Amino acid sequence: MTSTADRADLVSSVDERLREVARLVRRSMLDALPDGEPGRWLYAPMREYPSRPGKALRPALCLAASRVFGAESDDALGVAVAIELLHNAFLVHDDIADGSEMRRGRPTLAAGYGMAAALNAGDGLAVVAGQVLRRATRRLDRDLADLVWAEFDTMAMRTLEGQALEVGWQADHVEDLGPADYLELIMHKTCWYTTIHPLRVGAMVGSRGTADLAPLVRFGFHFGAAFQIRDDLLNLIGDERLYGKEILGDLYEGKRTLTLMHLLSVARGEDREFVRNYLRLQRSERSGDLVLRIRALMDEYGSIDFTSEYAEGILLVAEEYFEQAFAGARPGPDLDFLRALVPYVWARWR
Repeated sequence: MTSTADRADLVSSVDERLREVARLVRRSMLDALPDGEPGRWLYAPMREYPSRPGKALRPALCLAASRVFGAESDDALGVAVAIELLHNAFLVHDDIADGSEMRRGRPTLAAGYGMAAALNAGDGLAVVAGQVLRRATRRLDRDLADLVWAEFDTMAMRTLEGQALEVGWQADHVEDLGPADYLELIMHKTCWYTTIHPLRVGAMVGSRGTADLAPLVRFGFHFGAAFQIRDDLLNLIGDERLYGKEILGDLYEGKRTLTLMHLLSVARGEDREFVRNYLRLQRSERSGDLVLRIRALMDEYGSIDFTSEYAEGILLVAEEYFEQAFAGARPGPDLDFLRALVPYVWARWR
């Protein structure tokens, strides 16, 4: 069993690596963004999220995967930067759709600049992401460049499909959902662009298109699912200073997380009716007292424990698939980093 000290060392080591990547990618993103007029209402908002410290998991996965499959140090940097820019664009739009108030410890763009300016800034970040990817793929041969662009397009559409599914469940007050539905949702909404795509496109660039990508999908899905479930739990049990977003925000939004799905499936009598009625409310109608009652019911019915145990099971499968996904990878610090990310997912608090 891993000791507390060992877990702390692992988290510290992985966090330091992620901070190094974040600094590199942040500079590259800001260098890629225009800085002219209209500055106040377009380019300043566009620079907000890329300027704020984030986890940088996606570019870190892309860069490490590219190197373990044969790339030189910076071969995939442009691709990694494009992924992170699109991630920031998605965050802007997600915050608007969710009515979120905080992002990375500060007010969201919509809260600070208004919804119209935030939408424009999100669109601008997506455009610049494409520009950066275009420049990056000029270094590749045409066939490989086409593969990378196809991966990017697939990732973007899978993410939008997942976002639409989540929005649709809330709009239609869908209640009959279980773990399989949740996994289908996050396969699209989270896993493709958080883990599967960065790993696949990094391996593509590193191997010049020769790596077997199928095992990376299996590993990336289970790793990404555990990452998302941990994120859902942190929204319920985390420290807002470390988490960077408002705690219990998912409950205010009525998101169909695995924890909420479990509560709805096991609650009985008046408790079940309370949960069902709560989900039919608009966000503005969900008071702090109502949210806290839902949160208390999650403890009472074991929904937090269920979610934790479910994620731990998924992580065990991810560890098994890791060995298959990286069977032909080059050993060294990058492979060690990728392997350490699996237990890190569950040990992190941000």
